[in-house]
Amino acid sequence: MTKPSSEPGAADLGDPLRVTRAATVVLDGRGQVTGWSPEAEQLLGYQAQEVLGHSIDTLSAQVEGEGAVGWLTATEHCRTITFRHSSGRLLPVAAVCHRLPDTVAGPTLLLLLADAEELRGWQLQQAMLYGITTQSPVGLTIYGPDLRVAWANAAARQELPGAFAQYLGRSEDELYPGSQVLSAQYPSSVTQLMSRVLDTGQTVVGLHYRGRPPADPGREHVWSLSYYRLQDAEGRPLGVCEESVDVTDLHHAQRRLALLNEASALIGSTLDLGRTAQELAEVLVPRVADFAALDLLGDVLAGREPGTRSAGRTGVLRRVVHRCVREDLPEAVVPPGRTVGYPEGSPQWQCMATGHPILNADLDLSSPWLLQDPVRSAGIHKLGIHSHLVVPLRARGITMGVATLMRWRSPGPFAAEDLLLVEELAARAAVCIDNARRYTGEHQSALTLQRSLLPHELPTHAAVEAAYRYLPADTEAGVGGDWFDVLPLASARVGLVVGDVTGRGIQAAATMGRLRTAVHTLADLDLPPDELLSHLDDLVNRLAEEADAAHPFGVEGVVGASCLYGIYDPVTCRATFARAGHPPPAVAHLEKAVEFPEIPAGPPLGIGGLPFESAEVEIPEGAVLALYTDGLIMASDGSADTGLERLAFALAHPDRPLEEICDTMERTLLPDRPPDDVAFLVARPRPLPAENVASWNLAFEPTAVGEARALTSDRLAQWRLEEMAFSAELIVSELVTNAIRHARGPIALRLIRTQNRLICAVSDQSSTSPHLRRAGVVEEGGRGLFLVAQFALRWGTRYTGAGKIIWAELPVSCGEASEPHQ
Repeated sequence: MTKPSSEPGAADLGDPLRVTRAATVVLDGRGQVTGWSPEAEQLLGYQAQEVLGHSIDTLSAQVEGEGAVGWLTATEHCRTITFRHSSGRLLPVAAVCHRLPDTVAGPTLLLLLADAEELRGWQLQQAMLYGITTQSPVGLTIYGPDLRVAWANAAARQELPGAFAQYLGRSEDELYPGSQVLSAQYPSSVTQLMSRVLDTGQTVVGLHYRGRPPADPGREHVWSLSYYRLQDAEGRPLGVCEESVDVTDLHHAQRRLALLNEASALIGSTLDLGRTAQELAEVLVPRVADFAALDLLGDVLAGREPGTRSAGRTGVLRRVVHRCVREDLPEAVVPPGRTVGYPEGSPQWQCMATGHPILNADLDLSSPWLLQDPVRSAGIHKLGIHSHLVVPLRARGITMGVATLMRWRSPGPFAAEDLLLVEELAARAAVCIDNARRYTGEHQSALTLQRSLLPHELPTHAAVEAAYRYLPADTEAGVGGDWFDVLPLASARVGLVVGDVTGRGIQAAATMGRLRTAVHTLADLDLPPDELLSHLDDLVNRLAEEADAAHPFGVEGVVGASCLYGIYDPVTCRATFARAGHPPPAVAHLEKAVEFPEIPAGPPLGIGGLPFESAEVEIPEGAVLALYTDGLIMASDGSADTGLERLAFALAHPDRPLEEICDTMERTLLPDRPPDDVAFLVARPRPLPAENVASWNLAFEPTAVGEARALTSDRLAQWRLEEMAFSAELIVSELVTNAIRHARGPIALRLIRTQNRLICAVSDQSSTSPHLRRAGVVEEGGRGLFLVAQFALRWGTRYTGAGKIIWAELPVSCGEASEPHQ
């Protein structure tokens, strides 16, 4: 009555009433009821005695004008007929009529009846079973009590090529050798897992399983598996059913997404270009490739914008990093840091020229570009590299380099999905590399500017021996505005300065340069430290106003600085300091603890409106002065008190060489990568011997000029500087004469002899500034300072609390610089 299905595992559904508990009614040839089963009584509600001998038409509510025999025998297929239930309600009933062999009484009909709703449910159930067997994409495999294959639906058989009979009786591990369960909570063998399910009845859902199916042995697949026990009505186990769904594409997509998420957090964690390239290589190997190499243009590594002439020129590529799955891999063709040369026509050359990736899924070892590069070709043959992928590193439309990926341990070649993944990773890394390049360029520019503005070598000075350190901030923090200086001043004195500009970068470095120049200019005016800081404060305020006008809505307008300025006098062995928002100096004594003098704490530069005060500090012979920025004492743990304690420890034993002291300070107070710029200056003052200084008070009258000349001549003779007598006497004569004519008494003369200078200084009680002028031809006077300027190396005026000092310096030649008479 139904044709057997040709589909694998299809059931012979046949007549549904034959496999259901149908009601049975026997009719004679005229359609009268001759048999009525208990099921018919239960279905229609009539007792047998009520219907026997009656026509079946009396029960039907649907057929009109047609005899029972006619419509019942019209077809042997199941049809729906409406009967009237004994209760009076209409009942749709599924009916099938079969003709039985004729008897003596005549033809006999067998009528099978069933509830139509129950039949439809049964039909849906049968359709579902048929669909699972032949149409479902979910693979179903039934393993018997021995956990060997007993049956499989069509989806499961697609992974088993050939006749299915050859797989019957085989275990899962035999069908998929070398496969692996990806969930650590389950046994690695699926057969062991099914044994547990068969014993316990515990269902396993969503187990991921990796292997190579017999139908596709060249590609690794991933399945999502579920297992449950099959059992009879009494609960006896009959076997295990396996449901499998191939989730290879989903698994790869999830893996790519996880890798991209990991890469977004890992790549570009710093603004260090080399570190960014290393992070990309760590993401690629081993999860995508067995080997990865990153080559960048030399301009990129130098922090410069890649020019159009760089495109396609692989000769300017440099190997930044490479990474391999094998730790014992011999040296690569090009080590990191070296120039990379790729022959014309190679994938790297094409990639740089076009900006497009090159995928050689199956690498042709006889390619012309490999024949042109025998060294690289030999390495590829030796490792057995079979798949090759080159991807450009592009940002803002510019190709900055290439990433080369290879496989030899992984059996599968690079596929289209691998190319998409690597392109996405390379694009993210390229943006980070470009950011690092731009930062490197700006950082190097700022650092170059800053170092060009800082002193390259400290000037040699008779009054101090000095050493310094300047340590740029960590590369993430950028360049700051720290500076230091040793400034030669009049009368053998020396100026010591350390400062720190707020902020980092080129702006801070440029501001530092302007402030350092201003300090030089103000120091040449021989201003006291407090006055110098006041003028510097005015300058910072003007710079801040200019910056605010240029950037009214941005932080670029913020300008501020701190500064410590001191003047050491080797004649008095005292130093005068003033500070503007800066840490105090440190004085390391030979015989007592390190001292931090109480210098009045002025406000930072740029506050304006508040005065600065100076304080004098006695500097004993053998002591060491240390001036520093706050980056030195705040670098360890951010505590100034702790930093000062460590500084005192580092400055102990000041009789050591200054370079050794600087090394100790750096080692004791600073981490490997300080978070802020650090500058410090260490100076050992050198007091002038008493015999190298001569001072006299002179009468405020014209006769003092001759006396001054005589005193000068005698002292120069003691110092064995007789050859300088004429120039020195002329200068002293003019300075004393100028003081008597234009100033107020009393006046004094001082001669100072250093290693290479003779200093003549005349003091008076007037603050009137002298002026250099050229006298007329007929004028008898007005040539004094002009003569002084002609004979002196340099000259000037400095003001004191009581008046002023006019000084002039004469050079002492090496032949004249001998020890004075004792």
